[in-house]
Amino acid sequence: MTVASNDRRRRIVIVGGVAAGMSAAARTRRLDENARIIVLERGAHVSFANCGLPYYVGGEIQDQDSLLVQTPATLRAALDLDVRVHHEATGLDAARKTVTVRGPQSEEQLSYDALILAPGAVAMRPALPGLDSPRVSTLRTVEDAVRLRERIEERTAAPARRAVVLGAGFIGLEAAEALRRQGLEVDLVELAAHVLPPLETEMAAPVAAELRRLGITVHTGVAAQEVEHLDGHDVVVLADGRRLEAHIVLLSVGVRPDTAVFEAAGVVCERGAILVDGHGRTNLPDVYAAGDAVLSVDAVTGLRRPVALAGPANRAGRAIADHILRPASARPVPSPVGTAIVRVGGITAALTGANSAALREAGIEADTLHLHPTQHAGYFPGATQMALVVHIRRGDGLLLGAQAVGRDGVDKRIDVLATAIRTGLTAADLIDLDLAYSPVYGSAKDPVNLAGMVGTNVLDGTLALWYAQDWERLRQQALILDVRSAAEYAAGHLPGALHIPHTELRDRLDEVRAAAAGRPVRALCGSGVRSHIAHRLLTQSGFDSASLSGGMLTARAVLGDDVLVP
Repeated sequence: MTVASNDRRRRIVIVGGVAAGMSAAARTRRLDENARIIVLERGAHVSFANCGLPYYVGGEIQDQDSLLVQTPATLRAALDLDVRVHHEATGLDAARKTVTVRGPQSEEQLSYDALILAPGAVAMRPALPGLDSPRVSTLRTVEDAVRLRERIEERTAAPARRAVVLGAGFIGLEAAEALRRQGLEVDLVELAAHVLPPLETEMAAPVAAELRRLGITVHTGVAAQEVEHLDGHDVVVLADGRRLEAHIVLLSVGVRPDTAVFEAAGVVCERGAILVDGHGRTNLPDVYAAGDAVLSVDAVTGLRRPVALAGPANRAGRAIADHILRPASARPVPSPVGTAIVRVGGITAALTGANSAALREAGIEADTLHLHPTQHAGYFPGATQMALVVHIRRGDGLLLGAQAVGRDGVDKRIDVLATAIRTGLTAADLIDLDLAYSPVYGSAKDPVNLAGMVGTNVLDGTLALWYAQDWERLRQQALILDVRSAAEYAAGHLPGALHIPHTELRDRLDEVRAAAAGRPVRALCGSGVRSHIAHRLLTQSGFDSASLSGGMLTARAVLGDDVLVP
């Protein structure tokens, strides 16, 4: 039935809680004390820390109540919100402005003045034989996390000893580490060529190495083919024939927008994700949408894609509430830059903006910079190198994307670069950023400043780069010149490379000229600093020269140690 009411207060119905939905609800109440705000949540928890679930499974968060940010009772007391858990939206009639809701006891229809759809996403379940096994789990809800933790902590005759995680994205990596922390033997399976597929190949390599250091077995470039049910355990069969025993199979191969009900009611979707305008409005009057179920426009490439991140979801929910209640002054929902970060063992991996694959898809020409600076002054104890990749637009140096991996200082640099992307800064602007400096925290030339310096050198022709991915082709066409020390060269070098330390290069240019025999010279060193010095000398001596971006640190990550010779 339709709920009738003589209450003429503005009636706002929100489908889905957590990030986007609860942000919209809270902002709506702060702007309108008299509004009737109803939040419908299909699950048991309307406001929980879904990003904290792997850390509960791993035991770092001990109490499951710590995962509950708010409850219906606290939200009623603080914000006078009518929060209804275990209530699922099953239909929408845009002409009558009603939502059909199925609750624990009955079904009803709620009228609305404005409707905000924040249904989120559900875990993808590929057509894989055997996924109906009771040992297969996802990690999307508090209930998922509690069941996994209980299974791990069972003290029975058949305790969980082995786990297989399918999917090496952000949640897959966090889950694999959590299971390993609890003492399980863990296999991590990823269809893509490397773990964390959004990362560049060279940035994923140290992440995979850290996973192996933790004792996690990594299988990349291979699909799971079947889950066999046996007595006491399952076996995950890979496409290459390998068989992985498992007492727990964690499915983490991605998510899909949970929009079928609303698409059937006329909400326009693309690839299952809801299309919205700059203020979060759908094609239906007074119906808005936000969060994981929405198709966002990438701030860098302009490509449309869902962005399943809490930050953009929270901001979108707030912006939608503003537009409903203050349309004249409401700011548009910001296009996401896609900043994300993950801890893996003792290292951190983070990214922002576009990666090289997205730039190619969008047809944007870019130069890629590889740096290996320390997180603080090198002379201060504890200095460690990080790997930093920055993409800049060819021609004007507009910052397009960045990634970093390291033991310390990664979050700080990526946050600065995310801000730079949002504000439209160029490589030259990065040089001028006045960042906090103390030997304990950074360097007078911060890694972000250094990225700007390298970028402007590329833009104005002071520096020409070559890339490890091109080595096989270039070794046939150019002289590879290794300008590292004798000890570094002896520890492993590219086959056929001519070795001349950069400090001896000025006195041995004739040797380079004879070896090059008219060919280009492609210089390399450990991280790209010394080969830049060599490049400047070679260029000014008449050679066609370029410096290896990121040096041998990057080359090892791209090519692997197998190509090196002692």
